[in-house]
Amino acid sequence: MGLDLEYQDGQTTLEEEEKEGLKIPTVTSHKELNEHEQLNIQNALEWVVTKKFKVNQVLSENFIKLLHKRMYGDVWKWAGKFRQSEKNIGVKWIQIGIALRTLLDDTKLWIEEGTFPPDEIAIRFKHRLVSIHCFPNGNGRHSRLMADILIERILGQPRFSWGNSNLVEASETRSNYIQALKEADVNNFEPLIAFARS
Repeated sequence: MGLDLEYQDGQTTLEEEEKEGLKIPTVTSHKELNEHEQLNIQNALEWVVTKKFKVNQVLSENFIKLLHKRMYGDVWKWAGKFRQSEKNIGVKWIQIGIALRTLLDDTKLWIEEGTFPPDEIAIRFKHRLVSIHCFPNGNGRHSRLMADILIERILGQPRFSWGNSNLVEASETRSNYIQALKEADVNNFEPLIAFARS
């Protein structure tokens, strides 16, 4: 029967070969896929709670990949591996490593120099990470969890609430989130910071 996905505004489409990486053959709809992914993400959240993190550990390519694998490894064979296809968002796939290294270095500098307030550091990091779009799928949820780890475990502030809503499903909250991301695209981070704290 195959995997039939209906995409919401702002979601990345999967190539056929990426769909073949699905580890659960009984999944046929986006709703079922979201349920399996959410269970996997819950396991990743439980793992995060048990760990202590240092800035150089979190702000590394290895950790970026490891967290994605922890979030999606039960569902996708390619979890934790950079994409090898072009998407409707993100840098060219061959530039992911370079763009990510630049972001990680910039973020370490922002923290060392106190360039921005903590919330803005985490949100700028999240926005650039999702803009790079390292993985075939799950980049939004991954970047939000990375921002939560950064703000709480590295910068010592409360984690974000992200509108207290499921941002995967179509909703007014998701629309507000997408609009805040578009504002950040033009270097206005205030709406995304406010949304993250709402």
